[in-house]
Amino acid sequence: MSGPSVVLNILHQPKDGASFFGSVPDDLLIALRFVFGSCALQALDLVDQRSVTCVSSPSGRRAYQVIGGSGLLYTCYTSCHYCSCPAFAYTVLRRNESLLCKHILAAYLSQAMGLSQQEALSDQQMSSILSGRAARTDT
Repeated sequence: MSGPSVVLNILHQPKDGASFFGSVPDDLLIALRFVFGSCALQALDLVDQRSVTCVSSPSGRRAYQVIGGSGLLYTCYTSCHYCSCPAFAYTVLRRNESLLCKHILAAYLSQAMGLSQQEALSDQQMSSILSGRAARTDT
């Protein structure tokens, strides 16, 4: 099961008909921590700080930009399960020690919880982001 599937499966489990919009019940926190380790708490902290922005363009392209704990902006692509941060390259891709980094987990969590900021960009701005040449103009 892939990282996104695990996140969505954990977050979409019915819990006595209660909605967890904006909050995560203890049993789900335990499940996230069990699957993703300390990365889960760091990702939830990023979501809580409203550090996740979903950028989209008229052409339908979409990506997530996450302001990390260091203040740097990372671009995450949930469609292909990728983050531009060094931790993703090293821990996930090179060493295969983790399913994902805290930034992409924060993107998945904010998406599932409906807590990501939204920003509409032109197709040209989105092309610049997708090519790695530019970040959002407000950062």
